[in-house]
Amino acid sequence: MAIKSIFTDPSRCIGCRSCEAACRECDSHKGESMVMVDFINRLNSVATQPTVCMHCADPVAPCAQVCPVMAILITPEGVVQQAEPSRCIGCRNCVYACPFGVPKFDVEARLMKKCNLCFDRTAQGLQPWCTQVCPTQALWYGTFEEFVNQRRGHAVNWTSFGAQAVQTKNYFVLPEGVPVLEVAALLREAREETGKPEPAVGEEAWIV
Repeated sequence: MAIKSIFTDPSRCIGCRSCEAACRECDSHKGESMVMVDFINRLNSVATQPTVCMHCADPVAPCAQVCPVMAILITPEGVVQQAEPSRCIGCRNCVYACPFGVPKFDVEARLMKKCNLCFDRTAQGLQPWCTQVCPTQALWYGTFEEFVNQRRGHAVNWTSFGAQAVQTKNYFVLPEGVPVLEVAALLREAREETGKPEPAVGEEAWIV
């Protein structure tokens, strides 16, 4: 069976935050949104970026790897679930380990929360709430083959953080000709533009 994923295309995002509103309807975290719509540069641009859990596949879910009590489970379809309330001890290791800054820690509930790909819906063949309501399809749900046949852009599921590369279940949509999302290179460019010096610490892989 073909595996469906979320494809995130920032060039289509209009900042309407429909995804955030819809995410609050998910039964596993009713009233809270696990989708974040970020403004890229409020001073110079109205560009926005929707951020969803990428459901890391290789290395397998850094958030799950660093959980000392195995509270974060992964389904056979590759969906990285939010922490199981009966197991989570509130150590926040998952929050620090996620390369995309996705997990949220609920202080009152002492529980890590994150997108679980609307597993209650997708397990029944339905779309996640966020992709269901996105008016511009900046968040789109389907298989890689469907994306290639129906959409424009270059879908990648490898993100480079310097010496560490992460393969994800979900995809970023980049302009044609961009082979991989190089986060470290983007940070270097930003530092050059702002005149900030490079950090002295060497780049090392943070997860196995």
